[in-house]
Amino acid sequence: MTMYELITKKKLGQALTTTEVNWLIENYTSGKIPDYQMSALLMAICLKGMTDQETTDLTMAMAMSGDTLDLTRNLGANTIDKHSTGGVGDKTTLIVAPIIAALGLPVAKMSGRGLGHTGGTVDKLESIPGFNTEMPTDTFLNIVKKHGICVTGQSGNMAPADKKIYALRDVTATVDSIPLIAASIMSKKIAAGAEHILLDVKTGSGAFMKDLPSAKKLAEAMVAIGKGCGRKTAALITDMSQPLGNAIGNSLEIKEVVQVLQNCENSPQDLVDVCVELSAEMLHLVDFGDMDFCRAKVKEVLANGQALDKFAEMVCAQGGDSSYVTSPEKFKTAKHIKEIYATETGYVREFDTEGVGIAALLLGAGRQTATDVIDYAAGIVLHAKIGTRVEKGEPIATLYTNKQETIQAAAEKFVSCVSFAETQPQLPNLIHQRV
Repeated sequence: MTMYELITKKKLGQALTTTEVNWLIENYTSGKIPDYQMSALLMAICLKGMTDQETTDLTMAMAMSGDTLDLTRNLGANTIDKHSTGGVGDKTTLIVAPIIAALGLPVAKMSGRGLGHTGGTVDKLESIPGFNTEMPTDTFLNIVKKHGICVTGQSGNMAPADKKIYALRDVTATVDSIPLIAASIMSKKIAAGAEHILLDVKTGSGAFMKDLPSAKKLAEAMVAIGKGCGRKTAALITDMSQPLGNAIGNSLEIKEVVQVLQNCENSPQDLVDVCVELSAEMLHLVDFGDMDFCRAKVKEVLANGQALDKFAEMVCAQGGDSSYVTSPEKFKTAKHIKEIYATETGYVREFDTEGVGIAALLLGAGRQTATDVIDYAAGIVLHAKIGTRVEKGEPIATLYTNKQETIQAAAEKFVSCVSFAETQPQLPNLIHQRV
């Protein structure tokens, strides 16, 4: 077996066998296959695609290329994981995880950092003073056993083949391949060890998948992989045509998380509704009950404060100062604040949501490169969403930053991302489809 043969086979549109895929990943991870040959194969996959079996084989080979967890052996059969494909203002994990844990199911969650216009769950948690997201696996599992919940960064040696291949895809124009995207995401989920997996696939201007057909293809591919790997898997396709909730930026989003967990009446309804639906789907996936029962239980632990208590317990267990949960006003406010005003009277019609994320990035809320340092206080708070009626000159957003030199550029970027209409537009569906 040679790499030349595999490249030729895929160039002709033929399927690679399980043995061939395993050989490919083992030898590329160990450095025996050069980048230029893997690049050729990745381009052939982009052009010719992969079968469901090939994609499942690729996922499993990448998942087994490094460290793996067996959560069932450590935590029992009802282990469940959630993955979001990312977006602007997406802080759902920080609401959903405490809800699920408050209802007695173990949540052992490994999350990522943000890069580009999308935020990272780990960065948001690290805006809480003292919060630790890096720990040995034994410590991670012991926290889950004792407290029912732990959210950490991804293991440095989890799915190393995926890390190596993704870095190559990023510079060879081979990122936009459904089989490769699906295998990349699912390899980390399989390695993380949960028996049940719920996928939150975002679609819209702030998502990787900009349109519903593309999002559906990705969701279907990932669900097929999960089932092919013996994991009970489902997906919800949710909206990212505008930022989720009102807050964008790390400590600003933690404040909004606490607001939702406190069951405040003025919590952003879109964020609440999406989190209730995701939580109920996770419960349903582990046979907790029918969807109506699951939704009722989710709302119950939000209303009685148990989900908030579980979030505070997690913060404390991971070294964080839980007083920031009970008193979120303790978070430092950025030195420089700028209001953004409506440029005309009418209704907010549309957001370029990716552009809004870039505006937050300019303020310091995210990273353009992996080595950039985040300003936890930086970000944006929206005062108007799609369908909101505004008067010209009325505040529609507030920008926060400690980088005075970029605030004007961020403001100009944000203004260019919002459009208005004389008549009220149709509100976007929050949940597009279940797969």
